[in-house]
Parts: sequence; structure tokens; C-alpha cells
Amino acid sequence: MAPSFDWWAKESQRGTPVVVKMENPNWSMVELEGPSDEDFLIGGSPARPRDKARGKNAKQLTWVLLLKAHRAAGCLTYIGSVMIGLGSAIRRRLAAGRTDSETDADTDTSGMENENPTVKSRFYSCIKVFLCLSLLLLCFEIAAYFKGWHFGAPNLQLQYIFTTPFAVKDVFDWFYTNWVLIRVEYLAPPLQFLANVCIVLFLIQSIDRLILCLGCFWIRFKKIKPIPVKDAVADLESGEEGFFPMVLVQIPMCNEREVYQQSIAAVCNLDWPKSKILIQVLDDSDDPTTQTLIKEEVQKWEQEGANILYRHRIIRDGYKAGNLKSAMNCSYVKDYEFVAIFDADFQPTSDFLKRTVPHFKDNEELGLVQARWSFVNKDENLLTRLQNINLSFHFEVEQQVNGVFINFFGFNGTAGVWRIKALEDAGGWLERTTVEDMDIAVRAHLKGWKFIFLNDVECQCELPESYEAYRKQQHRWHSGPMQLFRLCLPDIIRAKISVWKKFNMIFLFFLLRKLILPFYSFTLFCIILPMTMFIPEAELPAWVVCYIPATMSFLNILPAPKSFPFIVPYLLFENTMSVTKFNAMISGLFQLGSAYEWVVTKKSGRSSEGDLVSLVEKEQKHHRGVSVPNLEEMKVEIQLKEQKARKKKHNRIYMKELALAFLLLTASARSLLSAQGIHFYFLLFQGISFLLVGLDLIGEQVG
Repeated sequence: MAPSFDWWAKESQRGTPVVVKMENPNWSMVELEGPSDEDFLIGGSPARPRDKARGKNAKQLTWVLLLKAHRAAGCLTYIGSVMIGLGSAIRRRLAAGRTDSETDADTDTSGMENENPTVKSRFYSCIKVFLCLSLLLLCFEIAAYFKGWHFGAPNLQLQYIFTTPFAVKDVFDWFYTNWVLIRVEYLAPPLQFLANVCIVLFLIQSIDRLILCLGCFWIRFKKIKPIPVKDAVADLESGEEGFFPMVLVQIPMCNEREVYQQSIAAVCNLDWPKSKILIQVLDDSDDPTTQTLIKEEVQKWEQEGANILYRHRIIRDGYKAGNLKSAMNCSYVKDYEFVAIFDADFQPTSDFLKRTVPHFKDNEELGLVQARWSFVNKDENLLTRLQNINLSFHFEVEQQVNGVFINFFGFNGTAGVWRIKALEDAGGWLERTTVEDMDIAVRAHLKGWKFIFLNDVECQCELPESYEAYRKQQHRWHSGPMQLFRLCLPDIIRAKISVWKKFNMIFLFFLLRKLILPFYSFTLFCIILPMTMFIPEAELPAWVVCYIPATMSFLNILPAPKSFPFIVPYLLFENTMSVTKFNAMISGLFQLGSAYEWVVTKKSGRSSEGDLVSLVEKEQKHHRGVSVPNLEEMKVEIQLKEQKARKKKHNRIYMKELALAFLLLTASARSLLSAQGIHFYFLLFQGISFLLVGLDLIGEQVG
């Protein structure tokens, strides 16, 4: 008797139900019936004929296809909603009509030199001239295309010109023939020469980037890291064993109402003997309300036992450098051996000093210990994600490699501990540039002091969330080094250091990474590449346009592996920012008006929930017998502050970026006539990137 398979059908629900939840909330949930065990017995029993099994398989395939169609519809709906939102944002931006030439009423520009309007518009005027010429040439080339001038390569143009009888040419052909000859004889050679120079600079900078990455891989492979000297001497006050010298902590700030509380609280909770630490809150605010709030916060912590002082300057000369210089002139500073500096948005962990100061023990040549930055808002928007990629490479690769192999890098201005003797030996803080941190680092290095970078010690801070704030920050960061290079070059040449250190500082530190990088990035990809579309006799190889930039972007993104999905936006955005960096570099190099522009980077006061919890726990220890602050109330208070700050902001239209967007899009249209595929796609996407940035659609959207 043949075995019966009726027991397979005893279950009322056959198979495993599968619940599929669509990502788009506009679509409902779909429940599918998964495969049952009998689906695996196709052809294994006369009770289950093949045609029935085939029908069941067809039914399952139909469900799979329906599911994929459902997902595709959801994706299309999402893309459609994004495009509608993007369109409405563009309409609002154009209707508002606010451009980067306007000045906010709430922008802190006190003490800032007014930029010459003529100097400010000169760069924009040059871009507009290129744009107008490109539009005219595009119309001319389109007309020529429809007249029969179809060229796949530049050499075919000359062949066509010299083999076509002049008699059959009309006036337009005569004009176009002469235009081609002018291009060949006069325009293409200098353009090709400039392109070759930029390609050489590009290759040199790429080799430098590759060597830095190899150095970082070697550090990881060998597990190289600075190790402090352990000391078994116990502190009499705390009873702990360790190295506890006198430490001065400085918090310079200026009108930073959003962040002063969390920075002061974090510094006051540093784990260090109270008798061996003094905190200076250096307030340069000119807003009376902000001054009062900061002063009350200092008094609150002073009553809780923190050794903290409030200092306010009436005359705010020298910006941050002048503020720090004034604080270091206090008579009591001579009692302290080290000084730790934190900007107003930085929140050091309680063990920060215990992980940094011990490196100075028995190392008299060490002048600076620099910690790495981490960011509480790195995932806030696309702009902060791209900044995180850049800064991760800067810290983990550039600063770590330079710290390990040559003991020198630029001081980041915050989250670092200086030996006061090194500051004094270098001449103290000077107000001559907008990069006082790099200035003091260069002068200290010329005096023979060494630096250490700690990649495993992090200090939390904020990234600029709006393109306006980021743009101003980058302008200051790229104009200041050129000012400093002009001032320091004679001192570097005369310094009693090795030839290798002089070469590193002049060529690598200043010229290659501060001057050549923004120069070739802007000139090659934003000027020369579009021009080669209209003067095709000068060519840029595909490996320059695509392969090497993609490889360099891949290397840049390695320290932030979670950001790999943003590798293409990162490449395009870096080229887009080259406009601001190039303009800043020229301003600093030739001492133009905007080189002295100093605007405090706006903060939003964001804190992660973990930061709030730790702050509540710490305040519980200090407030015995006092009501404990409510975490939810603190969140609400922070949100209210953000909403008030948001009402004062608005998005802008950036004219230089917008003009370059149309220039690149025009060049991409011209590239279609020559069938240059990879150049077309690069110019198209780069033009779209400039367009999005020019309409201020990449960062914080506030209206």
C-alpha cells in the first residue's frame, strides 16, 4: 500500500506568513504566504501532480513580481515627493531674492573690516564674463552643427577645412573656418599648457595624499600610538596616583548663547584636583544679555566649588588671539605649567586632562598635545556628513601621520593642551592673521618644540549646519594660511632647523596643501575643463576627469567608512567648494579686504541624549538636597532655543556658485556635440552640484 500524504494538509495555515512593511508610509502593509513544506516535494508524489506544482510556482512568482512593483511604486512616490519639495524650496528661494551680497542684521560683524565692494565683485564679474562667452559659443557651435560641421575629434576639423572647396562655403562657414583656425593657432596652445601645468600639480598632490594614506596604514598595522610615562606619585588631595601639575583651562567665546552652558559644564566636570586647576571663561560678547547669562552660569559653578573665573574685555582687539593674549597676561598665570583651550561648543570628557597631560611627563621637548574632534551632529544633513568625511581624513590621516613621523602639524585652535613655556618661547598669541592657532604652531615648531596628536582621545563639538556658516568658516580657514605664509616665510628660511623640516613646512604644509590644492581644483575642473569643450583642440584625458579624482575620493573617505554611500556627492561638493577656497586663498595671498574677515561660526547648541544624561548625573552629585533637573525639560529648553535661532535665519542665493553652475551646464551641452561621454556626465553632475549649492539646498533649510 502506497504511503498516504494526507497528513501534510492537517494544518489550517500552510507555510510561514511573511509580513512586508514598505518604507513609504503612504503604502499599506502586505501579508504574503511563504512557501510551505509541500512546495519542496514537486514531482515527489503522485498526489501532487506537476501541473498543480507549476501553478503554485506561477502564483508565487506573481506575488514576487507584485511585491517588486509595489516597491518600485513606493520609490517613485518618494522620488516624486522629493522633487516636489525641491521645486517648492527653489520657488521660495527665488521669491525671497536674498543673495550672498546682503548682510544679516543678526550677523556678528563687530570689529570686522568692511570688505571693498569692488574687490568683492571682481571675482564674480570674471565668472559672468566666462558664462556669457560660453553661451555665445554654444549658440555658435549649435548653428555650426546643423550646418554640417560634425566633428568627433579635433584633427577632423582641420581636415574638413583644408579639403572643402572655399567656393561652396557661405559667410557662416567662412566665419566658423576662421574661428577654428584661431583656436588651433592661438587659443589651444596656451590652454593646453595651463591644463598640463594643473595636471602636474594634480598628480603631485595626489601622490602626497597617497603617501599620507600609506603612512596611516603603517601606523594602524604597527599599532603605533603615543604612550605617556606612568607615574606612581599620589596626589595629596585626591589620593589618586598620577601626574597632576598645575593646569589652566581657557574657554574663549563671543556671543555664543546656544552653547556656553554645555561647554562650561563639561569643563567644570573635568576630573582633576581642584587646587591644581583654574578655569577662565573668556567672554568677548558684545550682547549684554549674553554677557549676563554667561556670568550667571560662571557664578553658579563657582558656588558649587569649581575654581572658575569670568573675564570680559571692553575693547575687543585681535578677536580670539587678542582674547587669549589678554588672559595670558594675568599675574596668576605664572603659577601654572600647562594651558588647555576649548572653544565654546566643545565638550571634553571628564578624563580629558588625565589622558593628555601625562604625555608631558619627562618629555621637556613636547610643547603641544592635540586631541581629535568628534561631532554630535555629523548625521544632521548632507552638508554635515560631507564635512565629517573631510575632517575625519584631516585628523586620522594628515595630523596623525605628521604627528608620528615629524612631530609637527597645525594646532586646531581647541581641544589641545599647551606647555605655557612653549607659548612664551614662541612669542605668545599674535593678532596678525585670522589663523592664530596655526601661527603659534608654526612659530613653536621653528623654536624646536614637538607636537603629539592623540587619535584615540576625542572631544565633542558641532559642525556648521548651514552652508552660509560653513562657507564663512572655510573662507577664514583658507585665507589665513596665505597671510601667515607671507609673514612667516623669512622666519622659516632663517630658522635653525633641518633642511627637510624647512622643505616640509614651505612646500608641503603651505604651498601644496594650502595653495596648490585650491588653485588646481578650481582652475582645472571649473575653468579649464569647460573651456576645452569650446576649444576641443586642448584636451583633458579621461583619467584626469574621472579615474584619479574617484581614487582620491575613495582614499579620503576611508577614515569614515560609514560615509561610502556619499562618495560621489563628496567628490562633486569638494569641487564646488573650490570656488570659496580659491577666492579665500587669493584674498589671503594678496592681502585683499576679505582676507581679514572674521565672523564667529554660528552654533545650534545641539547635544546628544547621552550628553544630557551624563550632565544630569554629574549635576546630581553637585546638587545634594536640591531638586534634580529634568532631562525632558532640558530637551524642551534646547528645542526652544533652536526654534528662536531658526527664526532669525534664512537661506540665500549664492551668485558665484549659480553662475558657475550655468557655465558648467552650458559646457556639458557643448560636449554632446563632440560625443565626449565621460566629460559630459562629469560636467552635468558638477553643474547640478553647483546649482544645488548656489540655491542653498545642501545644508540647513530655514526658509
